[in-house]
Amino acid sequence: MATTLSTSLAMAILLVVASLMCNTTQVSAQCGANVGDLISQCEKFVQKAGPTIPPSPGCCAVLKNVNVPCACRLITKDVEKLVSVPKAIFVARSCGLNVPAGMQCGCKFLI
Repeated sequence: MATTLSTSLAMAILLVVASLMCNTTQVSAQCGANVGDLISQCEKFVQKAGPTIPPSPGCCAVLKNVNVPCACRLITKDVEKLVSVPKAIFVARSCGLNVPAGMQCGCKFLI
């Protein structure tokens, strides 16, 4: 099991979660994230293994506080090894967050 982590984009893109996992101090301080809550509420929805599943209301509630563009700037290749970027995008959008096509998050451009 992988250790995990703006309304203009308030997601962990959950990549946010990924970024949060590897850069917890930076993300927490700069991007409005509660890393512990993101991990406990959202980890299972962005893991590389397993199917894509809709996020829980608890996960969505936590994501509403995350500044996604901020967190995306902190995503590294190491983070991308732990978290599924497509699943993170799915989770963010499923939670009603605006994740525009063409935005860069880590090494990926979102579609």
